[in-house]
Amino acid sequence: MREKPLIGISGDLADAEWDVWRRRAVVLPVAYHEQIMASGGLAVVLPPQLEMAPDVVKAIDGLVLAGGGDVDPRRYGGRPHPSVRMADPVRDEWEFRLTDAALAAGLPILGICRGMQLLNVILGGTLIQHLPDVVHGNAHLPVRTGFGKHPITTRPGSRLRAALGEHADIATHHHQAVDDLGRGVVATAWAEDGVIEGIEVHGRGFVCGVQGHAEESGMTGLFEQLVAAAARRRGTQPSSHS
Repeated sequence: MREKPLIGISGDLADAEWDVWRRRAVVLPVAYHEQIMASGGLAVVLPPQLEMAPDVVKAIDGLVLAGGGDVDPRRYGGRPHPSVRMADPVRDEWEFRLTDAALAAGLPILGICRGMQLLNVILGGTLIQHLPDVVHGNAHLPVRTGFGKHPITTRPGSRLRAALGEHADIATHHHQAVDDLGRGVVATAWAEDGVIEGIEVHGRGFVCGVQGHAEESGMTGLFEQLVAAAARRRGTQPSSHS
C-alpha cells in the first residue's frame, strides 16, 4: 500500500521550447512539486482530461490549484476588462470540473493565486478584474516578470495564522483579487490596502486559498497542512520530511 498521500497539481497550458522542439505543452514551475515533496507527499501534474474529472479525483488524495492566467470574467457575470489575460479556455473548463468534483468528494484543496480566485468563483463569488483601478498602485504586481513582496495580516484561528503567524511577507504577482465572497467562503488574510489575501471555505475541512505564491515564499506550513489533511483522509500519516 502506498504510504505517502498523492497530491494532484493542475498544470498550465503553454507553447513551450525544449531541445529542438516547440510544442503545446502542460507546464508547471518546479516549486510546486518541491513543496509537496518537502511536506511528505507525492506530487503528480494533472493535464486537462475534461470527461475524467471524477475519476482523477478518485485517484488523488489532495489537490493544488496552481497560478496562471485570469479566470474568464464571464464565469462570474463580468465583462472582460482590457487588462484581462485569460487562461486557455480548456484549462478553465478542466479546473472548474476538477474543483467541482474535488469539492463533492471532500478532497483537501489548496488554491494559489489564480487557484484561490477560481475557488471563490466556483462557489459563486466575484473578482476585482484590475486591482490598480481600485487600490491606485502596483503593490500587488510591482515586477512584471517576477515576484514582488508585501506584508499580509492573518485572521486569528485561521489556517494561514497557524502556518504563517499574525504577519508575513508574501511573494506577489497578481492584478486581480477576490471581490464578493462565494458561498461559505471566509476571508482569512488581508494586505495593508484591504485586498483579501487568503480564504477558507467554512464546513469543508481543508479548503483554503492564498493570493500570494505560496510555492515561492516560504509558506511551507500551508503545504504541510494540505499533505497532513490528505494523509488523514487516506488513513495514513505523511512521511518525515527529507
